[in-house]
Amino acid sequence: MTSQVLVSVRVKASPARAFEIFTRDIALWWTPNPLFRFTPRSPGALAFEPHEGGRFTETLANGTVFEIGRIRVWEPGQRLVFGWRQATFRWGQETEVEVSFETIGAETRVTVVHRGWDSVPDQHVARHGFPDAIFLRWHGEWWQVLLARLSEHGTQFTSRLS
Repeated sequence: MTSQVLVSVRVKASPARAFEIFTRDIALWWTPNPLFRFTPRSPGALAFEPHEGGRFTETLANGTVFEIGRIRVWEPGQRLVFGWRQATFRWGQETEVEVSFETIGAETRVTVVHRGWDSVPDQHVARHGFPDAIFLRWHGEWWQVLLARLSEHGTQFTSRLS
């Protein structure tokens, strides 16, 4: 797995709270992107089953649940690793997201590494025909937007406690 995106953000929250925001509160900060849908009927509500082996899912408006991936590592406040696939992926086409939570002073650095895009050919509908470098740049920009929203959500939480 060599094709990857790496993005970090600082969140004004403890690592435990940042992990909770990322997992439990994902429906509050996640912003769908029409280029990177899980299913043709997306967007739906995202959720994690909070344990290793649990599912990362999208529940569509009609009640259909699509399994995006399985949770491979669930270490609250430290690390989260889960599979990521879209409905159009064939067998063997799966990417992986690793999220780490690191204390930096009074904040937490949340780092996302989304790897394995080399398992999905450039011509695949999920890549919209873009060559690797362009696709990864756009996907990275989307993760930047997502992590900025995560950070905003963490700041709102901290402000409410003050």
